[in-house]
Amino acid sequence: MPKAGARLARGGIFLGAFLVPLLAHAALFDDATASRQIVQLRNQVESRQKSIEERLSAIDARLAQMDSSGQNRAVDLAQLLDSLKQDLAKLRGQVEVLANQTEILERRQKELYVDLDNRLRRLEQTQSQLQDKLSQGERSAASEKQAYEAALNQFKLGNYQLAITSFQSFMTNFASSELVPSAQYWIGNAHYAMRDYKGAIAAQQKVVKQWPENSKAPDALLNIASSQSELGQNNASRETLRALVKKYPSSSAAEQAKQRLIRK
Repeated sequence: MPKAGARLARGGIFLGAFLVPLLAHAALFDDATASRQIVQLRNQVESRQKSIEERLSAIDARLAQMDSSGQNRAVDLAQLLDSLKQDLAKLRGQVEVLANQTEILERRQKELYVDLDNRLRRLEQTQSQLQDKLSQGERSAASEKQAYEAALNQFKLGNYQLAITSFQSFMTNFASSELVPSAQYWIGNAHYAMRDYKGAIAAQQKVVKQWPENSKAPDALLNIASSQSELGQNNASRETLRALVKKYPSSSAAEQAKQRLIRK
């Protein structure tokens, strides 16, 4: 469990490091594209404005040169004014477009940065939650190991009843632990050490029945055979040893069972 939590947290952190620059780049790319378009339009407006100013200067010059017989020049001037009016109309349209695009860009920039900020906040919260889970998992693993070793130490010290109580408490508090089968096995051993052979058989049968693939299962069968032998159930003990050899032939417990069968 703690390892899975660590992988999850590291995955979350890596994801954050990957997404942040992508989000920022996407926002900047959109802004840059819109900005280029506005710059192009602004250049066009400035170019037309310059053209209009030049034409106005030309009009002023012609007006200064006109004399009392300047009818032809008046016609030219009228045509020039019509052209100027058209350019002014286009200029107004472009100025309006420029103003609209500038407004759109500003609004879009605000929306992009707000969205980016919200995504970053959510990402940071996710990373923080993953790190918290990782820390909790590490603390839980440390508590689990400490509780198991404390119970095992009681067994080693010969405090068998206290060891049984401690292992039972461990199994309750850490029900999903991989050490639960081992805890149940040591409970059986503690009963055996106290010469409670029926209690030992019952405890070890739980190991064999509930966790048959666990490494403690062959040892549990061996302990059952020993308990049966102590109770004078020699035939049952031999059957248990044969079952052990058949089901777990490559285990060290099976080798001991073979030696016992030879002696029986």
